[in-house]
Amino acid sequence: MAALKDRIADDLKVAMKARDQLRVDTLRSALSGFTYKRTEAGAELSESDELDVVRKQVKQRNDSYAEFSKAGRQELADKEARERDILMAYLPAQKSPEEVREIVKGIVTELPQGSRNQGSVMKAAMAQLKGLADGNLVRQIVTEELT
Repeated sequence: MAALKDRIADDLKVAMKARDQLRVDTLRSALSGFTYKRTEAGAELSESDELDVVRKQVKQRNDSYAEFSKAGRQELADKEARERDILMAYLPAQKSPEEVREIVKGIVTELPQGSRNQGSVMKAAMAQLKGLADGNLVRQIVTEELT
């Protein structure tokens, strides 16, 4: 499979030919993130580093979407949502809330009775679900399972 950066660069060329400006801007932003991270690290990026860059950009789009929605700027919120969806296509499939709940239930039953607090469960859950589920969803499910 081609490296994530190469896939995005190829898709950027296709989007440019199709004159899809939103996709062009979003993919350029991702490539820029890779360049920044590589400069910061002083070395080539691994596949997981590239995924982290895309995850970070998806999270930024989610945060911006929430802020624009709260401020009543629906056209900007919709743009952020479309950009987020473009970037999500490059990430591994996310676990469903039901799958996350099953993993969290397993973690809670494995932990000794005295150490079943939100911090220890979150630490174990995020280690298993890194990149496979949104942290806010995991936190919500952990809180529900512990109450």
